Amino acid sequence: MLSFSAIAESEKRCLYVSSYNTGYEWNDGIERGIKSVIDGKCQLTQFYMDTKRYKLAEEIKRIAIVARDLIVQSKPDVVIACDDNAAKYLIVPYFKDTDTPFVFCGINWTIEPYGFPYSNVTGIVEISPIKPLIKEIISINKLAKKGVYIGPDVISQHKEFELNKKQYKKSGIELSAIFVSNIREWESAYIEAQKSDFLIIGNNGGIVGWDSERAAAFALAHASRLSVTNYEWMVPYAMLAMTKVSEEQGEWAAKAALAILGGDSPERIPIVVNRRKNIYSNSALLEKANIKLSEPLLHKSIKKGM
Repeated sequence: MLSFSAIAESEKRCLYVSSYNTGYEWNDGIERGIKSVIDGKCQLTQFYMDTKRYKLAEEIKRIAIVARDLIVQSKPDVVIACDDNAAKYLIVPYFKDTDTPFVFCGINWTIEPYGFPYSNVTGIVEISPIKPLIKEIISINKLAKKGVYIGPDVISQHKEFELNKKQYKKSGIELSAIFVSNIREWESAYIEAQKSDFLIIGNNGGIVGWDSERAAAFALAHASRLSVTNYEWMVPYAMLAMTKVSEEQGEWAAKAALAILGGDSPERIPIVVNRRKNIYSNSALLEKANIKLSEPLLHKSIKKGM
């Protein structure tokens, strides 16, 4: 159980480093979760690495150096670092076992590539509810053997696909991927994926020219196979969604940060994984493809597209 002492806002400084940018819905949710807990308890500063736009390793390294210098110069009492690029390019090369405490969040599935925990690092790992989603896919289509993952050509989505691929393989399902750079490529991938037994809609962060209305209309016009997603904001383009709750990541990270400000050491705060999930169904897409979900699943789901 995390705890923290009452701390005067003027006395403590917190820095939030996001791997991405404002306007990316998942990380906006994480930031809302952080602010809901931390506002009034420390001075919060934000730094956005913007690595959905700056994707090349050398570009990300340069941005990470700017973040490093900000930390060195401003000396925040605790840093909350969100998503894989902040871990890979900022924490690992510059702050391993230093005096600066870090709380990570938004790292997908595994922290093994980064060697966490360090003496100064704790956090919450982000795990998609893939296993229950696979169970429902098989329930809907018992003959499902091949699926296609569609996502932007960014590091986090490549990692997400590989982790999905391993989980689906355990259920006898072969998963392939189509990574896209712009909305036209996404539309082509969506049509190509209709040849498979089902498709998984990854996120849209990093897809150039993304237009929500255009994508939703295109999905409705061409939907013929079961489509699923693990991202709440991609529900307009998928029939069934089982999603993480972004605010959970931010709330936990903020509580851990406040515990550190109250005197706890990061190494005394165990690394955890998220627990909450939401279920959504998209009635319009389901009706278009003449696909029916089970009554218990429909009852539990939040209805969209009605």
